[in-house]
Parts: sequence; structure tokens; C-alpha cells
Amino acid sequence: MSTRPPVRWGILGAAKFAREHMARAIHAAEGAELVALATSDAAKAEPFQAFCPSLRVHASYEALLADPAIDAVYIPLPNHLHVEWTLKALAAGKHVLCEKPLAMAEADFDRLIAARDAAGRLAAEAYMIVHHPQFARARELVQGGAIGELQLVDTVFSYNNAADTGNIRNRPETGGGALPDIGVYIFGSTCYVTGQEPTAVPHAQIRRENGVDVFTQLTAEFPGFAYRGVVSMRMQARQHLTFHGSHGHLTLTAPYNAGVYDIAQLVLETAQGRQVERWPAVNQYVLQVQAFCRSVREGVPYACPLEFSRGTQRMIDLTLAAADGVVR
Repeated sequence: MSTRPPVRWGILGAAKFAREHMARAIHAAEGAELVALATSDAAKAEPFQAFCPSLRVHASYEALLADPAIDAVYIPLPNHLHVEWTLKALAAGKHVLCEKPLAMAEADFDRLIAARDAAGRLAAEAYMIVHHPQFARARELVQGGAIGELQLVDTVFSYNNAADTGNIRNRPETGGGALPDIGVYIFGSTCYVTGQEPTAVPHAQIRRENGVDVFTQLTAEFPGFAYRGVVSMRMQARQHLTFHGSHGHLTLTAPYNAGVYDIAQLVLETAQGRQVERWPAVNQYVLQVQAFCRSVREGVPYACPLEFSRGTQRMIDLTLAAADGVVR
């Protein structure tokens, strides 16, 4: 058992995702203590206090950032507010775990990285999937040559929220769209497993509604392999990620919402046969919080620093440019 003090957490905003997933993960994680929530609506704090009765409630985000009893903040605000409040939290001397997408353009990461370095604090995007053991295993197998020379990565992530017109993902003024919301998963997962970033996005087709992208299909070029991906907020829920190699292929059947969409499962098929590995009871949100706390208290390198997230955002920017006919 660690003798280091727990990282004391505050949450900026009573978002549904924070209530259902991340607040509970912080409360359950080893090395973490959920201390405070910022919301101007006391009724919204009640569901949080139901599982964390000692939770303090601040009436404003500024008040929480001024609380000296808070070491780290989790930010689940709408996308367009992420950069602003991450910078404010760093300026207040807090470590920051901010929901994805952390920024809306690659250039924003220059400010975030500079602020992180100046504050001497950890700041990261809440990219939970890289903390799940299925991704560590996929990375080990693909980079270790288990499927031979990688030729193609093929992935899709979709859901249908067309009926929820007021959802922030369907509103341009809140940074909505399928690419910001779930494009980070289909792009970042490939970069993490392969250890590479794209050299070009030669083709992208985007369909928009009300000023936000609701369907995108694209092809990309990486050093040594090709990529094709689809994200949509107008299709039946589906997700898969397959790495095709010269001597086999590896598939994650629930890569992005493991334990919610389905049981996390890795399927490796080669000439030697079919191998299946499953992780039925892993909570990747808890693992994410614990990894963050170890980085804060012990200096353990974090799996997806801001530099990693900048690479993911660059791929989104390349995709948007390709769809607009701009070659970069």
C-alpha cells in the first residue's frame, strides 16, 4: 500500500458523464480522493453526494480552483470550453484531466503545453482507452510482429443521436460533431498501438447537419501501412478495430466503450490458429485515474501526454482539410 497522500480531486461541472462514470471512478480509484464539485445548481450535486456524502459543493468554477484542498481537477465541460478552463486550472496550480477533445485545433496544444510546463503540473486529455489492458496487449502484439508486417488498419465507431437535437454533440456553438467526439478514438487508437502518426490524409468525405459533422469516412497514409476509418452520429451503434498484417490479423471487438458496448475482447488469427483474450471486469476509467495519480505522486510517465493528443488532433485537422479539398 502506498504511503503517499491521495490526489485530492475536484470536478468542474455536474455533467452527466461525470455523474455516471468519472466521478465514480475518481471515488473508487486507489490513490485518489473525490473532494469537491463545482455547480451553481445544488440539485445537480445531489446524485454525486449520494455515493460521496462528504463531497463539498462550490457555487462556481473559480471557487473550486481557489480551493487549496484540491490538487487536481477533472473537466467534463462542453468541448469549446476545454482549452479555456484547462489554462485557468493550470494557472491556479492544479493538475488537469480534461475530457476529449481537449482542443479543437492542433495549434491550441502549443498554448496548453507551454502552460503545463510553466505550471509544473500534469495536464492530459481524458483518453481512457490507452489505460485498458487490451490496448497494451494489442500494442505488444502488433509492434512485436505477431501479425507480420502491418498492411492496413480498419476501424469504425458509430452511434445515432439524431433524435437528441439539443445534445451538445449536435450543436456547432459547443464544439459538436462526430470527429471531435469519437474521431479521437479511431485516430488515437491507431497511433497508440502502432507508435506512428499519419503522413497524409488523401481522401475524406464528410456529411454535415446543422453545421456539425455527422458522418465521416476517410483514408490515411502511415509509414508502411494504410488506414481507413468511419465515424458517425447517424448510424446504429457499432465499433471495431482491426490490424491486418502480412501473416495475420488482430481485432478488438469493443475497443472504445469496453464493458459498456460489449466485453473487451482481442482476437488474434494467424496460420497457427485463433487466439482469444477477454477482459470482462476492467473499468478503464478507474485505471485512467489511478495512472494519473501515479504520475502526479510518483512521476510515472503518463501514457498519453499532451504531445500524443496533439498528434491525434493533427489527424482530425488533416481530415477536415482533405474534405474541404485542401492538401497538406
